[in-house]
Amino acid sequence: MVVGGGLAGVRTAAELRARGYAGALTVLSAEDAEPYDRPPLSKQFLLAGTDVVSLDRQWLAGVDLRPGVTVTAVRPGLVRTSAGELEWDGLVLAAGAQPRRLPGSDGGAHVLRTAADAYRLRSALVPGARVVIVGAGWIGAEVATAAAGRGCAVTVLEAGVAPLAAALGPAAGARTAGWYAEAGVTLRTGAAVATLDSRGVGLAGAGRVDADVVVEAIGVRPQLDWLAGSGVEVDPASGGVLVDEAGRTSMPGVLAVGDCAARWSPRTGRRVRTEHWDDALRAPEVVAATLLGSPGTYDPAPYVWSEQFGRYLQWVGWRTGGSPSVWRGDPDARTGWAAAWLDGQGRLTGLLAVDRPRDVVQARRAIEAARVLDAERLADPDVPVRSA
Repeated sequence: MVVGGGLAGVRTAAELRARGYAGALTVLSAEDAEPYDRPPLSKQFLLAGTDVVSLDRQWLAGVDLRPGVTVTAVRPGLVRTSAGELEWDGLVLAAGAQPRRLPGSDGGAHVLRTAADAYRLRSALVPGARVVIVGAGWIGAEVATAAAGRGCAVTVLEAGVAPLAAALGPAAGARTAGWYAEAGVTLRTGAAVATLDSRGVGLAGAGRVDADVVVEAIGVRPQLDWLAGSGVEVDPASGGVLVDEAGRTSMPGVLAVGDCAARWSPRTGRRVRTEHWDDALRAPEVVAATLLGSPGTYDPAPYVWSEQFGRYLQWVGWRTGGSPSVWRGDPDARTGWAAAWLDGQGRLTGLLAVDRPRDVVQARRAIEAARVLDAERLADPDVPVRSA
């Protein structure tokens, strides 16, 4: 049984079938809809009015999909749901995560996680609407891109010193700040929010920004209260289910995958919880194999991409410091540059690329192979990463 009808849950079901499992296989999905792909919701769906992209229907061949069913408790061999109690022999938790809300929020602002959220937000992004977005992370930047493209008057409030500072550090994040003004978007950093509702935002200290549309884009976190008393341990720091490198939880027969999993990473010697499409696509291969008695190790370099203000960003790996070790090309250029992080031994650990996809492909291989690179050669954008 799989709890969760997102990409991680559906891919787990597909992998179980692909690996020869022929028994009963049920996927419980809290959303009362056909499984779909989430990344387009903050991109072309908002900007261009495209349809929701359904997941490959072949992945659910021979699977009992039950939409609109939420799980309320887990016990050995049993789950309690909104549709009654169900028995399990093997259980995979792929429950995803939910948008964070600010303490001062009255719940009237928009969030963007589900197709229903995206439909509501898109209908509100009409030309001339005053849109305030709280948060300049990956999703905040993409929503700002779409809103500006639809003719809205957009203001982005970021509590940190720069966009994407949490993910990329202040120095690299600051290199994206100029893109907002270029697109006609007002970016205010160091703007902590005290209260917000559907009509505007109150700033900490003093001041208010009125709006027709308010969007909270401050990240997501698993909501796993229903695991209380189950014996499945949850990481208090990240909120994710504690799993080893094979996806196993503290309860025999129960595994976790995707946004809700806080996995042990032998590569880094710590727990990581990633919220990326790539992780939801790839991790189910190991989880399915583990459930069928052939445990492996899932410990890749994390990867995420984003489309912001006419640019294609890709980020692979981890930061080993605040500022990049190497700037590859001119970060003040309109496009076509990268930033790299090296550890104390000169090994590549992370790379951000702006419109340089080939760099990311080669960097991912170098990171996973723990290769030592020559910083001077890496700084030359004409030298392939693999040759540095």
